[in-house]
Amino acid sequence: MAKYSFNLPSQLKQDAQKWAENQGVSLDEFILWAVAEKVGVLKEQLGRQTFPNITYHRGASGQLLPVVRGTNLRVQTVVVAAGQWDLSPNEIAAEYGLSEAQMNEALAFYAAHRAEIDAAIAAEQTLEAANV
Repeated sequence: MAKYSFNLPSQLKQDAQKWAENQGVSLDEFILWAVAEKVGVLKEQLGRQTFPNITYHRGASGQLLPVVRGTNLRVQTVVVAAGQWDLSPNEIAAEYGLSEAQMNEALAFYAAHRAEIDAAIAAEQTLEAANV
């Protein structure tokens, strides 16, 4: 992950810190989520035409998450299954009841939106580690 430093207006920083505390995350994690969500929303219009089998659902936290259309399966779950669990695309498709087209499109979506998905995976892993 690349480091990036910037200045926030005082009131915006205070508001962001309050929301981060309410969510139980650091200010850095909150900003990461906010940027990833905004980038995802902006890409959503383009993604509808390029990736018809992928859509966005709002998660429990209110964050938009890319999912395989017609399922609640997050694209990041497919990515974790492929990268961390070493499952083949055919094994993932069989495990989650996906068609070959859905599976290929989920992986293609990840390739096109790697930063957004990697940020979501990293944020989730940070939360899991903090709650262990």
